[in-house]
Amino acid sequence: MNIPLFSYGTLQQENVQLATFGRLLEGRADALAGYRLEAITIDDPAVVAASGLAVHHIAVPSSDSADQVPGTVFQITAEELAASDAYEVEAYTRIEAPLASGSTAFVYVRA
Repeated sequence: MNIPLFSYGTLQQENVQLATFGRLLEGRADALAGYRLEAITIDDPAVVAASGLAVHHIAVPSSDSADQVPGTVFQITAEELAASDAYEVEAYTRIEAPLASGSTAFVYVRA
């Protein structure tokens, strides 16, 4: 089963995809409507090692409905969704959200 997952951050990186899913993902550009990005410092050594970054971005609801966060929609399996849940630190929570294209996808936003 293909599950849509929207990423605006490190899950778009090839090295993170290989470490998390064991393969490279193909996706299409889209945007998360009604959100904006904030910086967040990650202290999980495995996530920092996989991404190469200690500072990531996190989507937060915006008071400006015109705000959008650009990113990529990937089609993944249930097992890969569980792997992405394990990759994300507790500051993030997974929700299903509408995208600018009119479709919906799972996305990680501020918990």
